[in-house]
Amino acid sequence: MSASRHPALLATDPELASFVAAEEVLQAQTLRLIPSENYVSAAVLEASGTVLQNKYSEGYPGRRYYEGQQNIDRVEALAVERAKGLFGVDHANVQPYSGSPANLAVYLAFAKPGDTVMGMALPMGGHLTHGWGVSATGSWFRGVQYGVRADTGLIDYDAVRDLALAERPKLIFCGGTALPRTIDFAAFAEIAREAGSILVADVAHIAGLIAGGAHPSPADHVDVISTTTHKTLRGPRGAMLMCREEHAKAIDKAVFPGLQGGPHNQTTAGIAVALHEAAQPSFVSYAHAVVANAKALAAALLQKGFDLVSGGTDNHLILIDLTGKDVPGKIAAKALDRAGIVVNYNTVPFDPRKPFDPSGVRIGTPSLTSRGLSTEHMPLVADWISRAVDAAAKGDEQALAAIRAEVTDLMAAFPAPGLPLA
Repeated sequence: MSASRHPALLATDPELASFVAAEEVLQAQTLRLIPSENYVSAAVLEASGTVLQNKYSEGYPGRRYYEGQQNIDRVEALAVERAKGLFGVDHANVQPYSGSPANLAVYLAFAKPGDTVMGMALPMGGHLTHGWGVSATGSWFRGVQYGVRADTGLIDYDAVRDLALAERPKLIFCGGTALPRTIDFAAFAEIAREAGSILVADVAHIAGLIAGGAHPSPADHVDVISTTTHKTLRGPRGAMLMCREEHAKAIDKAVFPGLQGGPHNQTTAGIAVALHEAAQPSFVSYAHAVVANAKALAAALLQKGFDLVSGGTDNHLILIDLTGKDVPGKIAAKALDRAGIVVNYNTVPFDPRKPFDPSGVRIGTPSLTSRGLSTEHMPLVADWISRAVDAAAKGDEQALAAIRAEVTDLMAAFPAPGLPLA
């Protein structure tokens, strides 16, 4: 890390500065395939580190509990208007600290403890906050879960409908963290209408694809949209809730004062910048390139003999079942990390192994697409993954080191946005 980039940090806390510098090098030199990670632009980084950090701003624009909000109100109002325009919604709240608190606010707005809520089961690709037992949402509410078909790895909408009509949940969540296929929001909307449920689309993973027109939008079908602002959207670590006008007061009240105090104004500024960037024509190209890369990578992995959940992908995410390779997901993920390829081990549907030692790994293409890699590079990426998994099975550290050198060379040719290192 150069003194010119973080001079105050380097002078005040050189130990922490060294950790930041090491992370800059790591992000620059490795192939990051975790689908929930990405690179933000230098503009987003700058906005997220401004003097807006110094302000407390409990309340909403024009209705604050602190004075001196003239500029803060303009920042938040700008982010709100950009979110509404980009996603085509009536109302947007940009204050949630992260995705899980955003989802908790939805519960607070529409449900009471003990109510039945419905979401995709965590082992099938859902999220903890969709009523899963180990989450507060599964403790405070009665969670019922739907899954995917064992033969196809796809959501069975008839089974979802049967469960919804039998349980009549207050809330239905669609979306998740390991879903490689397009979500049929219209089908979920019809099910929610029949069951008398509030429908929530958790699009945290695919928000950028929706903004760029590479995935259908839920805006015309659901009551509430919940999303993080990083991942495919390439913003800072924050969240947004968007909804129809009839739900605006309930959502705003649930966020503040229901769950949170003052918003993180510096994050709001970063969100505003990211939303501005997502409204540009170049973002449309990026979003479609993310999907094209994922499909090309999936096809190359299939040619290498990998078993992919649902047989491929429609979005940015690929879920690999390594059962046939006789290498557990955790061992494969750690070996890939040593090879300079960053993934996360992950359960697969109907996984016989435990969640902390599952059968699969989850990969995605947002980060490599942000660096400029294209479909022509995906066979090479698949080859690296295949070689690394084989090396993991054999305990061949020399092979992993050789892959890492190749990865480092390619990454040097495709500098990451926002990083100071080539």
